[in-house]
Amino acid sequence: MRFTALFIVASLVGSATAHMALLYPTPRGGYGTRQYNGHVHTFIGYKDQKWNARFPCGGFGPGPVTKLSANQVVPVRFAASSMNANELKNQPSPSARHQFPQARHGGGTCEFSLSYDGGNSYHLIGQYTKSCPDAYYEWPIRIPKNVPSCTKRNQCLFVWSWVANILPQYYHNCADVEIRGLSSGGKLPSKGIQIVDFSGHKMGVKAPGDGAGEHMGKGPSRNEVVANLEGTWN
Repeated sequence: MRFTALFIVASLVGSATAHMALLYPTPRGGYGTRQYNGHVHTFIGYKDQKWNARFPCGGFGPGPVTKLSANQVVPVRFAASSMNANELKNQPSPSARHQFPQARHGGGTCEFSLSYDGGNSYHLIGQYTKSCPDAYYEWPIRIPKNVPSCTKRNQCLFVWSWVANILPQYYHNCADVEIRGLSSGGKLPSKGIQIVDFSGHKMGVKAPGDGAGEHMGKGPSRNEVVANLEGTWN
């Protein structure tokens, strides 16, 4: 399948740890991995003296493998760089008095996909809009029940990509996985992911947001949770 050519974002950010990242499944370069250095939180096109966040997977190499199965519900979680160790280990409560800051950029559109060829092609399996991402909530995504097995090292990926609401930024994190699916006759979804070209757009491509700014948002809507669990979102 063909994808839109990817152009990097020209603007830079002051801190490599000021943004959101996938927490579970553990992504390449994610919290707790040997490669973790904060740059997993940066958008595609970010550059500093030590790092160039590039497509795919932010430029990180293979990481720990998470084992998944066809028809399994994956309790996706996100990390904000300001979270403490307990908040990273345990799901924070949206009702807690203490709120850590999150550079959610007003929310946006999160897409979740599988890649069986190391990031050369992507197969969309779910999405959340407006309030995604947010580290105070889980964002359940179901692996389709009819996907084939994928066990080839460094080729099987669970992918989160995000178009932010109030800034022209595109994020892309990849978790290495092993998927136990159909041994024969399996089929991957045909729809691919959105790869946004921000070059030449003064205002950027704007995804729908939730108006919550940089703070805790409204979380996944009930309708979107049901759609992602039942596979009716598309």
